[in-house]
Amino acid sequence: MVPPLVEKALALTERLGFERSCLPEVGRLLHVLAASRGHERVAEIGTGTGVGAAWIVSALPPQTPFFTTEIDADRAAAARDLFAGDENVHVLEGDWRERLPPEAPFDLLFYDAMKQLRPQQDGELVAGLLAPGGLVVLDDLTPGFAGPDPVREFWLTRADLAATEVLTTPASAAILAVRR
Repeated sequence: MVPPLVEKALALTERLGFERSCLPEVGRLLHVLAASRGHERVAEIGTGTGVGAAWIVSALPPQTPFFTTEIDADRAAAARDLFAGDENVHVLEGDWRERLPPEAPFDLLFYDAMKQLRPQQDGELVAGLLAPGGLVVLDDLTPGFAGPDPVREFWLTRADLAATEVLTTPASAAILAVRR
C-alpha cells in the first residue's frame, strides 16, 4: 500500500519532472524503519520533491519532529507546500552541512544526496549528526561495484558504526549504519 502523502509527492514529482526520487523499494524500507519505536528526531538530506520524506513522515508518530534539507529553492518551496499541513515537518532550504547540525542529533537519518562528492568529509559530518544508536540509510548504490568505492569504505569499515549493505532492487543497494 502506498500512503496518500507518498501519492501526493509522486504527483508533485511528475508535475515538476524530477527524475531522481526515492525508489519505491527504498521508500518501503524507510517506512518500516520510521515506524519502529524510539525516534525522537528524524531527518533527511536531499528532499528533492519529497517522496522519501513522505514515506518517512507517513510512518512517524505525529509528534515526531522531521527535518529535511533541499538546496534547490524551487524544490524546497514545492516540498514546503506538500508538507504545509504538518507542523512537525520542517523543510530547510540550503546546504545540509549548515542547516542540519543545529537540529541534531537524529535517531534516523536518510542520506539521499551527494554521497559520492566528498565521502570522507561528508561521511564524518553525517555520522556526527546521529545520536548514539541512531541509524543512517544511504541509497542509490550499485551492487557489485568494481574498483575502489570510497562511500562503502567509509561506512562499512568504521569501528564506531555497525553497518551492512542490503539490496533494494537487483540493480540498487543501500547501506544501513548504526552509530555505536
